[in-house]
Amino acid sequence: MWTVATYVLRQKLAGRKRYPLVLMLEPLFRCNLACAGCGKIQYPAHILRKNLTPEQCFKAVEECGVPMVSIPGGEPLLHPQIDKIVQGLVDRRKYVYLCTNALLLKEKIDLFKPSKYLTFSVHMDGQREHHDFSVCREGGYDIAAEAIREAVQRGFRVTTNTTLFDGADPRSVRAFFDEMMDLGVEGMMLSPGYNYNKAPDQQHFLGRARTRRLFRAILANRSKRWKFNQSPLFLEFLMGRRHYPCTPWGMPTYNIFGWQKPCYLLQDGYVETYEELINTTRWEEYGTESGNPRCANCMVHSGYEASAVDDTFGSLVGMVRAAKASLFGGTFPDPDAMKTFDQSPSAPRQALVSLTIKQTAAAPSREMETV
Repeated sequence: MWTVATYVLRQKLAGRKRYPLVLMLEPLFRCNLACAGCGKIQYPAHILRKNLTPEQCFKAVEECGVPMVSIPGGEPLLHPQIDKIVQGLVDRRKYVYLCTNALLLKEKIDLFKPSKYLTFSVHMDGQREHHDFSVCREGGYDIAAEAIREAVQRGFRVTTNTTLFDGADPRSVRAFFDEMMDLGVEGMMLSPGYNYNKAPDQQHFLGRARTRRLFRAILANRSKRWKFNQSPLFLEFLMGRRHYPCTPWGMPTYNIFGWQKPCYLLQDGYVETYEELINTTRWEEYGTESGNPRCANCMVHSGYEASAVDDTFGSLVGMVRAAKASLFGGTFPDPDAMKTFDQSPSAPRQALVSLTIKQTAAAPSREMETV
């Protein structure tokens, strides 16, 4: 928190309107899962075989100067040099969040050393049945939970990353938070699902109004033992208690194609340098205020959490708001928060089963996992 605060204040003092906070570094796209809501693994095989080199990763980090690096994918643990990439970033004192489904974490954990700069961010989408359905793999929850226990026992920092879609049961999500705290994770990150055009399942993405109702039901009357690895003002944004414009430059993306315009979620071209990304992207054409239909329902952290962080450290008022949200946010009584969901029928079980069968059949083979 101190690193982020001082970094943001330096940007403010320098008069920079657009500055990066977290680099979304994608060293590969291939994965050992075929999740129904993912649009990252639909590339042809020759693209899925490509990797960024450690040197390319280091150059991108130094080019934009961020204090934090998130390494999604694909599945980063499939990268043959992921240990060198992580160690190089740790040596540069960058806070690294290695995003993983944890299927390979126990097998690969000896490649890494515990450090305050390294966090395993394990993708967990809910309780056992919901998670396994979401990732289209039976037993995925148990493998990930066991890997979390192993990593925590070895002294690694571990957080979770949860994407919520339409049809999520707030009570189940709240019980899931208790399960994650019991596993010993130091914090949880939440985000509504974004509707990738290439994602096989297009029926369960959330609109903005539905997102607010869902997160209000989940985060109101919250347990004091729940710890979130996110800006408290961003959580209030998800609940509909605050409004923020999108700041897509806050979490720029670099992958095997270069710097991705305009953000992690949209692919409107690539440029070779970070400077080109900032200076040539027509930022006014993105975000809810722009009227761009692709941005209309987006409330994802990669576009809006940087806005909340900027608000927090942009003024004394912002810091006070963040402090109040951190101390008291979600602890207030809200008896109406669950009513909408109590009255809404659940999605037909048969539809979920059909989608699971469909996605399991389309999952990558073991041969592809080791390409």
